[in-house]
Formats: sequence, C-alpha cells, structure tokens
Amino acid sequence: MSKKAIIAIAVVVVVIAGTLLMGVFGGGGGQQRAMGAVQVKAMNVLVQDTPLTLEYAGSVKGKDEVKVQARVSGNVMDKYIKGGQYVSAGQALYKIDDRNYRAALLQAQANLAQAQATYNNALIDLQRNEQLLAAAAVSEQVVTTLRAQVAAYQANVNAMEALVQQAQQNLDDTVVYAPMSGKLAVDDVAVGTYAAAGNTTLVTIGSSNPIFVQFSISEGEYLKYVGASVVPGQALPSKTVQIALSDGSVYPIDGSIVEVDRAMQDNSGSLIVKAQFDNPDGILVPGMFARAKLTGDTLKGAVLVPERAVQQLLGKSFVMIVGEDGKSKAQNVELGTKVGSYCIVEKGLTGKEQVIVEGLTSLTEGMDLAITEVKPEDMGFSLTANNL
Repeated sequence: MSKKAIIAIAVVVVVIAGTLLMGVFGGGGGQQRAMGAVQVKAMNVLVQDTPLTLEYAGSVKGKDEVKVQARVSGNVMDKYIKGGQYVSAGQALYKIDDRNYRAALLQAQANLAQAQATYNNALIDLQRNEQLLAAAAVSEQVVTTLRAQVAAYQANVNAMEALVQQAQQNLDDTVVYAPMSGKLAVDDVAVGTYAAAGNTTLVTIGSSNPIFVQFSISEGEYLKYVGASVVPGQALPSKTVQIALSDGSVYPIDGSIVEVDRAMQDNSGSLIVKAQFDNPDGILVPGMFARAKLTGDTLKGAVLVPERAVQQLLGKSFVMIVGEDGKSKAQNVELGTKVGSYCIVEKGLTGKEQVIVEGLTSLTEGMDLAITEVKPEDMGFSLTANNL
C-alpha cells in the first residue's frame, strides 16, 4: 500500500471519529432543539456505603473421589451394584474369581501343617536329648545341634504362617468393597472383565455432600478481598460465598471458603480457591459450571449509577446527565466494580447529578429535555440484583 493511500485512510478514520464525537457531545443539537424537547427518564445518582463484590467462573468438584481397583487379579465373576447408585462404606461392589486363591490358601495351610509337624518332632528330640545330657549320656554338641535345628524349624513355621495369612488376605480381597460412602460413576466395568490388581479401575466413587466449588482469583483481587484480615497460617477467612448455576438460578445454600492453594499459579498469576457447600439434595454434580460471588469490604460513600445509563465510545465510558440549563450533557466517568444493577463511579461525578436512564437511543449533548423523574424501584434497579 502506498504512503498516499495510508494517509487517505487515516484521514477518513479521523473524520468518522470526529463525526461520532460531534454526534454525542453537541453536534446536531440545533436540529434537535428545532424539533422540540426529548422525552427522557432521569434519576438522582446514588451515594451510599456499598459492599464490594467479586465474581468468578468456577466448577463443581467432588470433595473426595476414589478410583476403586481390585487388590488381586482375575475375572469379574459377580457385580453387586450399577453405575450411578449411592453406596455405603464397606458395601460389596464386585466379586473376583477366587478359585486360584482358594487353592493357594489350601496349599499354604498344608505347607504350614507340614512345617509344624517337623518342628514338633524336632522339639521332642531336643527335649529327650536334654534329659540325656543331664545324665551325661550324650555330648553337649549333639544337644547344641538339635537346638539349632528346632530354631530353624520354628522360623520355617513362622514363614508358613505368614504365607497362610497372605493367601487368606488374597482370598478375602476377591470381594471388592466400597472404601467410602458416595455416588458411583457410570464407568463401572461389566461381569467378565479381567481386572489387573492395582491397575484396572472397576468403578469411580465420589462423595456428593458436602461438595466443592473451585475458582481462581488474581493477586490484586485476593488482596482486595482479604484486606487487613490475613491471619498467619490462614490464607482466607471463611467469608460467605454464593453461586449461580448455568441456567442463571441461584443455589439456595451459601458456602464458605475452606481451601486455598499455597501459591499463585505461574502461568496465570491466579490463586486457586475452593468453597464448600452443603448438597443435601444432590443438586450440585461434579463438573457443573458455577459462578461464585464473594462479598468483600464496604466502600464508604460510593457514587453509583445504573449500568444501563453507561455508554461506551472509543474506549471511554460516559453517562448523560441533566445539565444546569436543563439540557443533556455528556459526562466522562471512570467505573469501578459492578454492584447489582449499578456501577461504582470512581471519577467523573460528585453524586449530586441527575443521570438519564431511559431515552438514550438518539440523545446527544445539548438537547432540550422533557424529564420524567423516576426512582430506582420504578426501573427495577437494585444493589442486590442477581448479577452472578
């Protein structure tokens, strides 16, 4: 593209921007005055102490989740549950083929009996030779050798007992029990599946009450939320947390922050937080979307304007107010946190203005106004409106 073409495009952009600014801040005012006053609704800017709120997108997480695996290998012979049901801790879930493990137990018991018999015979010989030694009928060397043999046979008996115990445990482990109470996932395997010990997940089980909602907050928001209430050893106080679900409904039970990561995430500069909620009816399910709302410190004497009164132009925010001459006036503002139906104004308004909340579609600066004064309740504005 040639230099002349670039200059031409820049000039066009400047002209368009200037036209837009003139339309908002006074251009065309004479034409509108000739057409009569513009019908608008206006209300007084609110000035009051306002609690700050912070909102975050999060997800529901199970408080505890376990992948149930068999301790022994074998084919699944019986299945006592089905996916999605609730189970209690200690409830039988699966039965693994136990034929090999029964045989191993019988073999271990037989080996133990043989070792025990050998030990008993050696012990009898030792006792008899100890009597002969007392009568000087045998040498001390013979008795010493017999004592060593008895000790070795005793150690072998102990080893056989351990093998019997292990075989019994393996046999017992062919029945797989629920390690905790909770709801089963639908990833349960079918009868006939070969389960490898410690490798094959038979089913996943997770607790559903209470349950977590996990979200991340930035470093600045963390400091803003906690304020001066940081206590050594306690990352966040247990302040109230509200959540809204994907359909916009607000979950009826409030939660509290119970877990906070120990450090900011390197890739995002955010801190992972978990809030715990009671879930008696099982409404919250792991994986669900949830928008969390936290209430922080109270801002004294905050200046508030309805969010619908705020307009944007070229990256700047402004509101239309009623000027001293009764005409419309565009006022640039710097906005802070959103609170319900309102935005906190950090700069640009004193709190004594009347802001136009309806009739803004074709309104520009300098127009004569036919004002209808309204109150927040007339327009449905609220500081506690659901903005999750």
